[in-house]
Amino acid sequence: MQSDLSPKLHPSKLHVGIIMDGNGRWATRRRLSRLRGHEAGVEAIRRVVEAAPQQEVGTLTLYAFSSDNWRRPKAEVAALMALLRFYLTNEVESLIRNGVRLTVIGRRDRLPDGLSTAIGRAEAATASGDVLHLRIAVDYSARDAILNAAVQAAGSDNLTRETFARLVTGERELPDVDLVIRTSGEKRLSDFLLWESAYAELHFTERMWPDFEAEDLAEALTSFRGRQRRFGGLRPLPAETALGSSDSGTPVHAHSLD
Repeated sequence: MQSDLSPKLHPSKLHVGIIMDGNGRWATRRRLSRLRGHEAGVEAIRRVVEAAPQQEVGTLTLYAFSSDNWRRPKAEVAALMALLRFYLTNEVESLIRNGVRLTVIGRRDRLPDGLSTAIGRAEAATASGDVLHLRIAVDYSARDAILNAAVQAAGSDNLTRETFARLVTGERELPDVDLVIRTSGEKRLSDFLLWESAYAELHFTERMWPDFEAEDLAEALTSFRGRQRRFGGLRPLPAETALGSSDSGTPVHAHSLD
């Protein structure tokens, strides 16, 4: 019998995923180039990365470039890749100083020459960060990640949710997503962290990503903390029960059922 029928429960710090949407529209409304919108989006990343640990966020996954975004105009794609290269080159010292571990998820074989190497260097340089795990999704598709995991798992006789999750995410102890935030008023997941977000709460805001501030993150987390997460049950468990285990013997974390 599988031992992992309940959703994997998390450490005390939260895993937040953000679909950073609205850079282009933000720029268009200001009669600026779309590139300027993406540059302003990088500034928003800096603000949120700085604010996240203060809001008890331990893992932050940012959707920067989906596998479908290759369909965009070549000039815009090239500009986005140049911005990623710039970020990797210029932000590493700040990430190290602030205890941030950087991981880039998604395919690397289709990235421009040298970018995969730059990603590897940045990941190695920040590997000891223990304040925040920053994950940036580039050339990423959740459905492809699940499909690739299924291919790897083919023929396995002892497959569990935990072992399959490791194949999907490429990480041994990555917590499931607690909260997904999407900016710019759109209300869809767009192939983002579909496995990891099975029980995630969703927060949609009209705020364009370049305008997203620490206060917007705090507002989303305040809304999240006011919700009751039942994970399929009828009612949340009292805190004293949640600190121990459920009737099935599966460990339960108090915050996940507040």
